[in-house]
Amino acid sequence: MAYIELQCNLFPQEPTADIITAQLAEIGFESFAESDSGILAYIKEEDFDFEKVKTLDIVSSDLFEISFEYSKLEDRNWNAVWESNYDPVTIADKCYIRAPFHPERNDVDYQILIEPQMSFGTAHHETTALMIEYLLDADCSGKVVMDMGCGTGVLAVLAELKGAADIVAIDNDVWAYRNTVENVKKNSCEKIVVIHGDATNIPEKSYDIFIANINKNILLNDIADYSKVIHSGGTLFLSGFYKHDIVDIRKEADRCGFDYVEFRNKNDWVAVSFIKR
Repeated sequence: MAYIELQCNLFPQEPTADIITAQLAEIGFESFAESDSGILAYIKEEDFDFEKVKTLDIVSSDLFEISFEYSKLEDRNWNAVWESNYDPVTIADKCYIRAPFHPERNDVDYQILIEPQMSFGTAHHETTALMIEYLLDADCSGKVVMDMGCGTGVLAVLAELKGAADIVAIDNDVWAYRNTVENVKKNSCEKIVVIHGDATNIPEKSYDIFIANINKNILLNDIADYSKVIHSGGTLFLSGFYKHDIVDIRKEADRCGFDYVEFRNKNDWVAVSFIKR
């Protein structure tokens, strides 16, 4: 699967970068990185529509100077990019996520081995880090857990390390699905079932902890499906959106039977926790 790299040249860079990142996320861009002239944004080639980019609200504003360049990245380019830029990550001094070419550590509670490929979810992104923080604080012992939009499977692996009895990991991207299968094996996990699919493929179980780190539009569309399989008192962790999106997320979650608990944020990205009524 090929990706498009969109170079956004911005002046001034702040707050332009934050605004355009939010607007690009709304039209399907999956990940972002800083560049010398602004940001780099990435989207699957099949989902790329440059006309949508050119008609973003921020582009028509007189307050900012914005120009774009884009190019196609083949699959084989991503692995080289990942390995050359991938650093290990430590979350809350408890969870260490590393690649095979990084040293091991013996001074943390949980160590996860992730083969860095093109999948989203290596804990470098704020939303994954926030979800890891939530899981670190959660009681996973003996629980049934869903990792929706699993990316690399890092959250599913952590759930098993923390004692979850039954874990399902789902992603609609075939590369993410394959990467999760690989990482499940690398971490010697035995409780994780990996599925290539979306919310329509959720196994009919009663979930204690349901994790969904995707994006605002998909979450708003699928929260009702999540509600059908989370038992009363079960926990729902949502991420993949910005602080200003919380109002819409809370409204839909309330409609679907969830009580709001709290949110956590990093660099304007947020994760929100709910309890099923």
